[in-house]
Amino acid sequence: MQALIRASDPRHADFFGVMRYHLGWADDAFNPCHASAGKRVRPVLCLLCCEACGGNWEQALPAGAAIEIMHNFTLVHDDIEDRDETRRGRPTVWALWGDAHAINVGDAMFALSNLALLLLVERGVPAPTVVAACCLFNITQLALTGGQYLDIGFESRDRVSVEDYIAMIEGKTAALAACSCQMGALIADASEAQCESLRKFGRHLGLIFQMRDDVLGIWGDPALTGKPAGADIARRKKSLPILHGLERSGVLRRLLKQDELSASDVGRATELLEQVGSREYAERLAQEHHGQALAALEEAGLDGPAARALYELEQTLLNREK
Repeated sequence: MQALIRASDPRHADFFGVMRYHLGWADDAFNPCHASAGKRVRPVLCLLCCEACGGNWEQALPAGAAIEIMHNFTLVHDDIEDRDETRRGRPTVWALWGDAHAINVGDAMFALSNLALLLLVERGVPAPTVVAACCLFNITQLALTGGQYLDIGFESRDRVSVEDYIAMIEGKTAALAACSCQMGALIADASEAQCESLRKFGRHLGLIFQMRDDVLGIWGDPALTGKPAGADIARRKKSLPILHGLERSGVLRRLLKQDELSASDVGRATELLEQVGSREYAERLAQEHHGQALAALEEAGLDGPAARALYELEQTLLNREK
């Protein structure tokens, strides 16, 4: 990733500097730094799945880089669309340099992600496999933007069902995790059955990741999450627990329709969600997908250190606190 995101033309130095800023490699004056760069779960899944299927994880490095760059291009654009002014504890790209530059930077990262994937050829991956990987990659990009379309539409809708929400995160979160796992298996020349099992594993893992995020967005420890308690309530985010609660509590619906939400209002909303079982519901649903993820991993018939690491990573994501 570092080698890819580097300007060859000095006139583009600041342009690439903005990308490096977003990725946590530079400050806002483009001086090198080590800021938060995210969890990097998706490329790790790709490399582990490749190794677990008998492949060489180093051969899959271009795919891991492509997946992480693609993920970050969507974040740059999501921040513009959601008007989020901070990410990972720092101002977002659009907040510092404006919408036009942020859109352009996201577009460039989209292109770089596709170029990164083509570097599989230089690692000795057969051309038909590279073509299949590119097809999977672009199908996933389409799913991501479809999920974002649904998410944007939710903002202007009074009523969003839990089923609508699940369909949205299938595109935004589950699709990319599924792609990461399937991509690793594909590069390892795994069987179609193993590729499909790992795709299912990744899908369930992505759903677990988002559902856990939704719980932490309300009940997470601010010292660990870096967000205030009840942050998603204050933003009126249509997350899984909130949608579940809105379907079951008229008091909560009236409360969240207020023009302004005070700290006590957020506290009251949190209590109402607890009373109608919204936290329990989200955690139970995550547990169900946990069981399905483990079943898919067992179905793949993998063994060895990389396979064990996949089991451990799945458990870590289910129980994470930040």
